[in-house]
Amino acid sequence: MGLNFKELIVKQEISLKDLQGRILAVDSMNLLYQFLTTIRSPDGSVLTDAQGRVTSHLIGLFSRTTALMEQNIKLALVFDGKAPEIKRKTWEKRTAVKQEASLQLKQAQEAGDQGEMRKFASRTAVLTKDMISDAQQLLRALGLPIIQAPSEGEAQAAHIVKQGKAYACVSQDYDTLIFGAPLVVRNLSVEGKRKKAGKLAYETIKPECIYLKDILTHLNLTQDQLILLAILVGTDYNPGGVKGIGPKTGLKLVKEYAHDVDALFQKVEWEKHSPDVAWREIYDTIKQMPVTDDYTLEWKPLDEQKLIQLLVQEHGFSMERVNAKIEKLREAAKQQQQKGLQSFF
Repeated sequence: MGLNFKELIVKQEISLKDLQGRILAVDSMNLLYQFLTTIRSPDGSVLTDAQGRVTSHLIGLFSRTTALMEQNIKLALVFDGKAPEIKRKTWEKRTAVKQEASLQLKQAQEAGDQGEMRKFASRTAVLTKDMISDAQQLLRALGLPIIQAPSEGEAQAAHIVKQGKAYACVSQDYDTLIFGAPLVVRNLSVEGKRKKAGKLAYETIKPECIYLKDILTHLNLTQDQLILLAILVGTDYNPGGVKGIGPKTGLKLVKEYAHDVDALFQKVEWEKHSPDVAWREIYDTIKQMPVTDDYTLEWKPLDEQKLIQLLVQEHGFSMERVNAKIEKLREAAKQQQQKGLQSFF
C-alpha cells in the first residue's frame, strides 16, 4: 500500500546486532518489488539472463538474504494469497499508470535521454508469477521457510508477530501497522545504503524499528482510529485517499470526530471523492483480513546443488560468486553452531 504515514511515525534506529538470533516475518512482495525497481541497467532496463528472463529480483534477493543469514538473522518469507475483491480497482488504476509510464519511457528512449529512461522504466515494473516462482525456489534452496498467506501478506506477517512466533515484520511500507503488527523493521540492509528507484544515486540508510504502541500513544489514537486515518490518506483499496487530506489534517479530523465516524466521512464528502467504494467496506476489509495458523517456521540446511542449478545453470550467475557465498554461509553456520554449543556447556 505504501501508506503516507512518514511524518507521523515514531521510530528508533537499531543495528543488525540487535536482530541477531531473531525471527523476522518478511513482506516478500514488498521486498521483490524493491529489487525489481532498483536493480537495473543505466538506461533503466531490468537485468536478464541469456534467455531474456528477468533476474533483477533474484540478484537482490540472493545478495540480501544471504548477507542477513550470515548475521544470524532468521528470515521467514511471507507471500500474498488471493487479493480482496476491492483491490481489483486498485490494480486497474495501477495498470493505467504503468501504461502511461510505458509511453513516456518510449519517448525517452527515442530521445536517448537515459535519465528519463531510468525514471519511467522503474514505474513499469511488473512482478510475474514466474518471477515469484523463481524467488521461492531460491528461498527454499537457502533453507528458509515460506509462508503462504490466504490473502494479504502484510496481514499474515502481522499475525505471525502478534502470535509471538516472530520478533517483527520487515517491510519498507507502513501497511503492516494497520493490520496490528506490534513491531515493524525498515531499512533492513547489511550494506547501509539503498539505491534510489529510477536513479543511479544511493542514499545512506540505517535499520529502524517502529513500535505500534509508541505510535498509538504518540498520536493518542486507538488501533481502529489508526485504520480510519489510513483510509483518509489512502490505502491499497482507495489509493490517494480523500483529495486534500494529508496525514496531519486526517489526524485532526479523526480526533475531532472520535465519537461519530459516520459524521467524519460525511464531513470529508467521501461519496463525492470515492463513489465506487464505501469507507466501511475498506474498514471491514482491513479488520477482517483472512490469516492462517497453517504454517511452519523451520529452517533447513542449505541445498548447495539446487542453488547452483537455479542460479548458475538456469540463470547464468557467476559460479565463482555463488560458491563464494556458499562458503560464507557454511562458515557462518559453523560459527553459530559453535556458539550454541558454548552456551550449552
